[in-house]
Amino acid sequence: MGNGKVTRHQLNNGMVILLKEVHSAPVISWWVMYRVGSRNEPTGRTGISHWVEHMMFKGTDQFPAGSLDRLVDRVGGTWNAHTFLDHTAYYETMPADQIDLALRIEADRMVNAHFDPDETESERTVIISERQGSENSPTFWLDEEIHAAAFRVHPYHHQIIGDMTDLKTMTRDDLYGHYRQYYMPNNSIGVMVGAFDTDEMLAKIRVLYEAIPAGQLPREFQREEPEQRGERRVIVEREGNASYLTLAYRVPAASHEDWFKLAALDSILGGPSGPGGGNIGSKTSRLYKALVEKELAVSVSGGISMTIDPYLYTIDATLRDGRTHQEIEAALDAEITRLHDELVSQSELEKAKKQARAAFAYSNEGVTGQAFWLAYSEHIESYQLFGDYPERLQAVTAEDIQAVARKYLQPSRRTVGWFIPIESNGTEGEDE
Repeated sequence: MGNGKVTRHQLNNGMVILLKEVHSAPVISWWVMYRVGSRNEPTGRTGISHWVEHMMFKGTDQFPAGSLDRLVDRVGGTWNAHTFLDHTAYYETMPADQIDLALRIEADRMVNAHFDPDETESERTVIISERQGSENSPTFWLDEEIHAAAFRVHPYHHQIIGDMTDLKTMTRDDLYGHYRQYYMPNNSIGVMVGAFDTDEMLAKIRVLYEAIPAGQLPREFQREEPEQRGERRVIVEREGNASYLTLAYRVPAASHEDWFKLAALDSILGGPSGPGGGNIGSKTSRLYKALVEKELAVSVSGGISMTIDPYLYTIDATLRDGRTHQEIEAALDAEITRLHDELVSQSELEKAKKQARAAFAYSNEGVTGQAFWLAYSEHIESYQLFGDYPERLQAVTAEDIQAVARKYLQPSRRTVGWFIPIESNGTEGEDE
């Protein structure tokens, strides 16, 4: 992992640029992250950020559709994009002497993406089938119901892919309007990590990106979630081969001082999550010992994500055949009560912190991961969050863990979801 210093620059048009030299290999990763994700979508436009991300690969005048795949491939680079709750991000990781292509690609499509009506329609089919593919998974349905119950007001209540009804009705003009509203230099963060000279690279970035005029910053689409007062429950009955249970607790945003305490708690209960969620799991975690080793569950994990607004800490369990949801819930509650009542031992705390730090290090081993986490941190609070992550975890005490367990892991702050598999009667899903 490179130990270069990060430098932060702001272009004349408001675009934030972060540069970090890492000379361990002749490779460079360039990311452009836009401050728009599914949290910026009103009802009727759910899934629009993800669909726009797809349209960004459909070509411009300078780089017609399909040409970029060949160009990036030919020089041995990789490129991709993703949409999250809070952001949409694009990247190229290239041999160092080919990075100019990456810079040109992102500068060009920030302004000149084609939203061809025919391409829009063919992409509608792709995205609808992507949603249908997700619908084959019982946990997708459970997750969707839990978010809809946990968030009545805030747009975190819908899936990133969007609601089927919106995917069927959104128009080309809706998509193009979203692109124009959010894709501009002053609503984006550019991050480069790899083998380059900072002064030279900044000069190159200025030439390409300062030529792009700043736009009118979008008005923040913000709907604050009211406080939850009482446990909420959802039950999903659909075809499936297994039963699932999820507990989803309302927790604060990543910028809140309690977030790192909850990340350490997550490491103790379920094993460490990467900073973007995605539990890595651990056979030494409390939940594994209490549920998997005792043959109540096939698997169990926790998950906490760094988000801009208050979100959820989730615990997911896959039930063993013959076990009931009530049994699993009682076992989970017993572990949570234990955190309320007893201080975690020093040795268990140190081990959990060590695992959480390792999960974090693993997620940013290469230049691609480092560039992404710098952009992600800058968007949430400041790129320094990335550098401070291990330290802030290390500072958590046993008393902190007990305090956040008592404060946040309360029935009145949670949504409980049960997935109950039912026999197929042959008519499931025909209404889609």
